[in-house]
Amino acid sequence: MTTNTTSPTDDTTSPQDSTTSAAGTTDRARTVFLLAHTGRPAAIRSAELVVTGLLRNGIGVRVLAGEAVDLPLPPSVETVPEATPGVLEGCELLVVLGGDGTLLRGAAFARASGVPMLGVNLGRVGFLAEAERDDLDKVVARVVSRDYEVEERMTIDVVVHSNGDVVHRDWALNEAAVQKVSPERMLEVVLEIDGRPVTGFGCDGIICATPTGSTAYAFSAGGPVVWPEVEALLMVPISAHALFAKPLVTSPTTVLAVEVQPNTPNGVLWCDGRRTVELPPGARVEVRRGAVPVRLARLHHASFTDRLVAKFALPVSGWRGAPH
Repeated sequence: MTTNTTSPTDDTTSPQDSTTSAAGTTDRARTVFLLAHTGRPAAIRSAELVVTGLLRNGIGVRVLAGEAVDLPLPPSVETVPEATPGVLEGCELLVVLGGDGTLLRGAAFARASGVPMLGVNLGRVGFLAEAERDDLDKVVARVVSRDYEVEERMTIDVVVHSNGDVVHRDWALNEAAVQKVSPERMLEVVLEIDGRPVTGFGCDGIICATPTGSTAYAFSAGGPVVWPEVEALLMVPISAHALFAKPLVTSPTTVLAVEVQPNTPNGVLWCDGRRTVELPPGARVEVRRGAVPVRLARLHHASFTDRLVAKFALPVSGWRGAPH
């Protein structure tokens, strides 16, 4: 997918990005929203360090009221209920501390508000994260100096039809997965691309993913790794009983569809592993490029290749590079 990187001091930045001049002088009060997995002691300690560092540099901090009760926060920290409309209004950045699940939760806030998300990985792989827990001091320093760029990540919009009616709408940053419910029976599906049938088979499920999601569930199911700047949609079968059941990579303008056959048990749709809806026999799931991207704040200029090697600890010893 094509990335859209924006210098924090560029004239084309959003209103949230224009609170500080290139020289670093404050034009008006700056606020950072903090989202943390408060069920992890590491996240609580990390949140305390980030809040202290930001406040020390004159940057306000806003957190969810439900998380504030578990965090050691000074009275100057603003708290808001999660259901508040415009919960990130006036914030220039969303800092998320946690694992993949917390980062995906943060992505929902980022998409709804347009505020860039800066993820700090406190879990295992954390492909959406830009920093690790040992980098917290550097993260705070870069936020204070506004030394980051903003990249847009493609999303997908998902529509569920049943008996000719639209019964559910959703979205995902990583993937929409149609899966079986009964462990003892396969899910019978027919796949469609741009209004034309491709193939049908019994399987455990089908994953429709973005390039960002290619290193998530789709990767575990045997799908290809797709570089984020490649604009594409993926369709990856899960344990399909068929000769032709290979991962498919299609144009970003493609409309993917998965039809649950009438003679099969109920299925279930999972979006980013967080939101779910039941799929009755005969249901149809359509997936297309999302209308609203997720904006990610980037601290590093390292290539995706280097990120892939680091996250999966890939063996590269013996590499000599191109001859000079």
